[in-house]
Amino acid sequence: MVQLYNCHPYGSQQIVPIKQEPELFCCGRDYVFVACAGACKIDAFVVSQDVCEPFCSINTVGKVRQMRYSDVGDYLVAIEEKNQVTSLRAYVNWKCKSAGNSRTSVRLVGLMIEDPLNGGPRDQLDIIEMPLSDSPLCISCCPVQGDVLVGCKNKLVLFYLRHLNLHNELYTLDFERSLILHVVNITPLHIAVCAGYVAIMMEFEVLVLKLLQSPKGASKTTAHDTSGLEQHDEGPTNHTPPSPPCPLESDDFVICQRPMELFGEESRSSGISVTLESIGLTKEDLCFQVQYILYRCFSPDFSQVFSVEDTRLHSLQLLPIYRAGTPTSLEGSTATHNKEVLSLFCFFSMPHIGYLYITGNSAELISTYQYPERSQAAVLTPQFLHVITSNNLQCYTARCSAAAARDEDPYIDTTMKACPPVTMDICALRMQLFIGLKALGHFKNHVILLTKANDENITERETPKRTFSRKAGSIKYKPPPETEPGWNLYVVNSVPTIQLYKEMVEYSRKYETIRTQSSIHLLSEAHLLIRAALMDPSLKESPEKEELLAAFRESCGYLGDCYSRFNTKFSHLALPYYKMSALSMSDILKQGNSVIGGGREDYGKGFLFYLKHSLSEDLDEDLSEELAAKVLQIFSTVEPTQLPHALCSTSLKNVPPRTAMDCLQKLDTAHPSVMVTLAKAATALKIKDLVAYRTEMERHTEMMMVYGFMIEPRLLMHHMNGEIVSTELAIHLKKTQPGLLVASMVALYENSKIGLQEADLFLKVLCEQHADGDRTPQLLVDFWEALLVACPREAVLQDLLFKLISHYICRIAGRQPPDTKPLKTPEELINSCSHYGLICPWITYMVSKELLPDNDSAEELSKLQSLLCGPSFDITSVLPFLEPLEENCIASLSVSVLCVTRLGEYEKAINKLLDQCPEAVISYASHELKDANQILWWTKLLPELCSRIRHGGSENRILISALRDTLSVVSMELDLKDFLNVLPEDGSATFFLPYLLHQSRKKSVT
Repeated sequence: MVQLYNCHPYGSQQIVPIKQEPELFCCGRDYVFVACAGACKIDAFVVSQDVCEPFCSINTVGKVRQMRYSDVGDYLVAIEEKNQVTSLRAYVNWKCKSAGNSRTSVRLVGLMIEDPLNGGPRDQLDIIEMPLSDSPLCISCCPVQGDVLVGCKNKLVLFYLRHLNLHNELYTLDFERSLILHVVNITPLHIAVCAGYVAIMMEFEVLVLKLLQSPKGASKTTAHDTSGLEQHDEGPTNHTPPSPPCPLESDDFVICQRPMELFGEESRSSGISVTLESIGLTKEDLCFQVQYILYRCFSPDFSQVFSVEDTRLHSLQLLPIYRAGTPTSLEGSTATHNKEVLSLFCFFSMPHIGYLYITGNSAELISTYQYPERSQAAVLTPQFLHVITSNNLQCYTARCSAAAARDEDPYIDTTMKACPPVTMDICALRMQLFIGLKALGHFKNHVILLTKANDENITERETPKRTFSRKAGSIKYKPPPETEPGWNLYVVNSVPTIQLYKEMVEYSRKYETIRTQSSIHLLSEAHLLIRAALMDPSLKESPEKEELLAAFRESCGYLGDCYSRFNTKFSHLALPYYKMSALSMSDILKQGNSVIGGGREDYGKGFLFYLKHSLSEDLDEDLSEELAAKVLQIFSTVEPTQLPHALCSTSLKNVPPRTAMDCLQKLDTAHPSVMVTLAKAATALKIKDLVAYRTEMERHTEMMMVYGFMIEPRLLMHHMNGEIVSTELAIHLKKTQPGLLVASMVALYENSKIGLQEADLFLKVLCEQHADGDRTPQLLVDFWEALLVACPREAVLQDLLFKLISHYICRIAGRQPPDTKPLKTPEELINSCSHYGLICPWITYMVSKELLPDNDSAEELSKLQSLLCGPSFDITSVLPFLEPLEENCIASLSVSVLCVTRLGEYEKAINKLLDQCPEAVISYASHELKDANQILWWTKLLPELCSRIRHGGSENRILISALRDTLSVVSMELDLKDFLNVLPEDGSATFFLPYLLHQSRKKSVT
């Protein structure tokens, strides 16, 4: 469907001052090249905004049948006919003819002058002949790389553009015939090449291919397989290939193919086979493969007339859109092609319908153009499609910028960004009357038209009957008459983008109240117009770009207004468009006061969607008291259940607390909930009403309030200017209900409402502790312990354990008391958390021998010991943390011995105990030296005790007691003979002989 509007995309027009009748023309940059009938020359005209004047004339070798200009390399390439023989030639350095220089050099492609005259390449026209084995039928130049593609019968020939450095910074151009595409049974009418893509058009068929390059040694097999597929007309069995062309032509029958549209590899079933022949010299290290992109076959359109020439396809074009910021081609023959193609579009047209595809690794139809009259030619630009009929120049909008925007940013259709859809209806902006339109061209902001006023009446033409096939050579063209008065070549200047944009915006206001969709449609067209202009890679930093950016933001604001006011299924788009407009919430509320909520209670869905999301995002913007009260009124009227959430926004911090409390009281009466209760409690704190605060906090259980905080974390914290800020409610909870605060933080973390780092930072800020402070607040430790009890994910478990171990060690080593009373005791943690293990009896025995300075230190020590006794910790990772602990106290010794034991170093642990706490060695041995480690009783502990007793000391009594317990265990576990063997040989054991004999007899009796 095409929307019709009457805008004015065309401004002034100029007549190209040609003395002879123009037969064909082409254009590019700021020039129009005209080949006149019956002349072997090309006239070049330079075009500016105000005037079109002759620039130079280029004498050709033969009569020009077709020509193309390449912006990359700044050269002309033409198919010429001389003595009924057609050939292909390129004209390089043609601008030198403007100085009247008659010097001309003619050479074959690939052959250079070895010793050019001083300054020669700069001062002479260079004609490069490109010999071909078959007559050239059509040509195309790549707008990205400057390569030339030539269409011949049954094949296409690709010439690479080369930039040659002769000497002394003298540059010239040359071409290299590098690739031949053999296309069986095809004679192309039109071809197009761009960035490795090739499009071929026959009478009623279009084929789009992609040429893939790869190193020869890398994929020879793949290349061979692909070639094999190309040589055989094989394809998916679910598609019936079209009927082969009939070899015979008859005047009594018209044979038509079945319409077909195939994408990707399915295009192989079209019956068109492509075989590659690489003949390049400089790129011999590369091999090529063909990837099928699109095949489209049509039936002739006989809706108006019965003429082959008037029903076949026309205007094949490949249009690239470049990524913004990539450099454009440089002037002269030394131009480079660094432009990066963002999106590529393929356009072709039937007489009454045009088709626009976006191509990539696959193709997709994005727009269909329905013409009210039979079209003769069309040209696609990033902003418009220009179409000519016999008497009308028509302008349609294009969806290229919308598709390219999505290629550039796949996440554009989100709450942050938006773009009008590619599928939006096409818009016809203008139909401009011209008499006898024949040909069409375009460059920059100029449309070139060729008119012949006294053309023959189309209804008087004889209708030939013929067979349709892919062979274009059988078409009999009527030669043009020798002289035909009434011709003109026009240069029509497009109006500036900003001017047309303003006109479309003004036009859209006619539909604001009567036709909502038309208003949005026109504003979307204006938005795409500006977006396409901003995608132009030649657009530099300038006042023009600033004006376009300002218009872009303005258009986003207009679209945001439309979607916010009108209740459509796309009302949610008000949010991203308002964000892209750079308008503040205050600006939107102020400009909407006269329309949105102006004494009425009907607010647009889009406006409410925008308002809710903006208030939920903690924008760094404070609404005035008046606007905050206005927002409060809107939610109270339209969506009262969102009122507690809105009041949590920092943007509404200037709202009068009494007014907020009144609104919440009404809501509580109608829709009571825990969210309303918490919002009322927070508001009561703002007005210093502690009685009301306590009343509200006692209405629900702790678990229900935790649920409320989980729904709305902003009751506890805000993000302002990149920093975390605690609310008054969070500060009050820290003083009065720290357990509720910690439980709420754990719930927020478990429900992915907050990260571990963010929670740590919040609790440090809440406790007035700098983020990088050395001392850890107790509330943060309580949070870590509570999170550990809740069994966190494995990804953060070790991190939590390290945090707690490090804290416990620092607290014990520094003897720093906690700033608040810990929420959980060691016993509670052991009973509720599997990561805290039971403390070994020998540790309890050791610690009981030393009186710790305070109870807090004892609890920290117990928690540390319990964690080390638990199953979750890798002890090797703990050792670096133990450095602050000095082993001159029993508490530190217990931790050290515990770690050594967990590592399996029992002998080292026994030595530590015997050195510093021998009274605990038996308790330790009884608990740890079991099973495989029991042998240490007599191989390590017994000899060590005997040795230490022999050397004497103040601890002999303790050691003798330990020895007695050791001998008791050893004598019960070993036979008498083995027992005697483990005793020392120096005779010191004779002192214990009576006791040992007694134990030995006791064992034999049992």
